[in-house]
Amino acid sequence: MKIVILAGGLGTRISEESYLKPKPMIPIGEQPILWHIMKYYSSFGFHDFLICCGYKGHVIKEYFADYYLHRSDVTFDFSDENRMTVHQNVAEPWRVTLVDTGLNTQTGGRVKRVQKYIGDERFMLTYGDGVSDIDLNALLAQHEASGKIVTLTGIQPGGRFGVLDLDESGRTVMGFREKAREDGGWINGGFMVMEPEVFQYLSAEESCILERKPLETLAQEGLLGIYKHAGFWQCMDTQRDKGKLEQLWQEQSAPWYVW
Repeated sequence: MKIVILAGGLGTRISEESYLKPKPMIPIGEQPILWHIMKYYSSFGFHDFLICCGYKGHVIKEYFADYYLHRSDVTFDFSDENRMTVHQNVAEPWRVTLVDTGLNTQTGGRVKRVQKYIGDERFMLTYGDGVSDIDLNALLAQHEASGKIVTLTGIQPGGRFGVLDLDESGRTVMGFREKAREDGGWINGGFMVMEPEVFQYLSAEESCILERKPLETLAQEGLLGIYKHAGFWQCMDTQRDKGKLEQLWQEQSAPWYVW
């Protein structure tokens, strides 16, 4: 199953670092948060990644182009036709496809533009700036049993995000409430599972925002599910958020560190 990661945004709210690199490449410890997300998925056996690039996408491409070299011991022998020997190489079981989905393209447009790499298959999707200790197997199992086209992970971080309205069963999203006060409401934390039918709700236009008309329409049709996650979840919107994640990593108490 392919894991699609949205990694093309401008990251304006953490511009202290994003003016140099895309937000998914901002490091936690010595590795970008994108690496942390991929290692987490990989720990559950998901190794096929499709990364939607945009702003400074070349930084992401160069990171993976040099990944094998940077994580290995190397001998450069300039006396022997510039021969390079790699020692004690460290490899990941990953297949990584990097796609330029446009500088200003919104989330829905980015997903639609990678459809040809996904095909007619179920896939997972998440944002390239958030980590969690969600049980991906339980998420997938609920989605498979639900008959929904999309299942998103609902989390409760506080009141500065838009809120999801749920039906009586608590497993179907009926609508969205923008910027609600802190009321214990559930918000979209990413870590989604999607059926290929979702592409019928998307447009390749730059202005297509996944979280607006596409998901709202699915909610109205009763085809948007929610997996409630009460554990750890943290996005990296601001420098303060980065500081929290960095502290957890340095203290060796990062809940997403399971590999």
